[in-house]
Amino acid sequence: MPLFIIITVAVVAVAAIALIGFGITVARQGSSEDLDERLGRYAGRDQAPPRDEDARSRRAPGRLAQAIEQRVAEKTFTGSIRADLARADLRLTIGEWLVLRATIVIGGFALGMLLGQFTSGLGPLVGLLVAALGYFAPGWYLKIRIKRRVKKFVGQLGDTITLMANSLRAGYSLLQAMDLISKETPPPIADEFRRVVREIGLGINHQEAMAHMLRRIPSDDLDLLVSAINIQHEVGGNLAQILEVIGLTIRERVRIKGEINVLTAQQSISGYVISALPLALAGVLTLINPSYMAKMFAFPWICMPIGGLIMIMIGFFVMKKITNIEV
Repeated sequence: MPLFIIITVAVVAVAAIALIGFGITVARQGSSEDLDERLGRYAGRDQAPPRDEDARSRRAPGRLAQAIEQRVAEKTFTGSIRADLARADLRLTIGEWLVLRATIVIGGFALGMLLGQFTSGLGPLVGLLVAALGYFAPGWYLKIRIKRRVKKFVGQLGDTITLMANSLRAGYSLLQAMDLISKETPPPIADEFRRVVREIGLGINHQEAMAHMLRRIPSDDLDLLVSAINIQHEVGGNLAQILEVIGLTIRERVRIKGEINVLTAQQSISGYVISALPLALAGVLTLINPSYMAKMFAFPWICMPIGGLIMIMIGFFVMKKITNIEV
């Protein structure tokens, strides 16, 4: 099969998978907006104009996703998936997530079979390797998205606590201060406090609503804030003064982490460059002379690139572990 046709088909397959994932995400964003509108009628202060029923039906999950979600509703693994989707702020149901993951695995196997045309009868093996990569890739993306969102939340938390303390000094109640944060601060911290305000408006107590936010945002800094609010709620005290001290502590921790990241930036970038260099070189050589690289993927020589890839991954994770300094 000509190289140009293989590359074209591979690009089309990847684009199709990306479009499927984008379509599911857009559909769930619309569905989440409908949920926010319904909650806003009872717990929110702003009322959005009603939408027509046709638009609502177009945003509903697909039948396949609904059927899969009904089948796996009682399984134990659905709780962790649901929690991770909430932490990453992905507007997907469990059924849609599983459909998306299966689509990526199937597309990855087809892509691997096409790329396996360069090898001597090892197309199924390459297809299985790419399918395995497609199986783990969504989980990796989810963890990266959660990490970035938590990092952004913690970066905004110090100023948010200061705003809350000043609001309490101005005479606001705790609920009014959190409502002000949900309106005046940028996401993701505004989204999380908006959920807390709405949960309290629907009858959930402060402690449980804050515990829900802590489960969505696993952070030691947020745990410190939640613990301070819960203790003050039980024993009393000057909450504004306590929050001021906590805000100062969190800002100092964020500043120190930023300085550490600056000092270790060169080592982190070196890990990415050293790990990507052999793969980039192999890709360039494959495009320049496919027949030359095809001999490397024939048995038993295929053990060399597999072993090299494993050692590259081990070295990359070791360098990431060295540069990951906890504060």
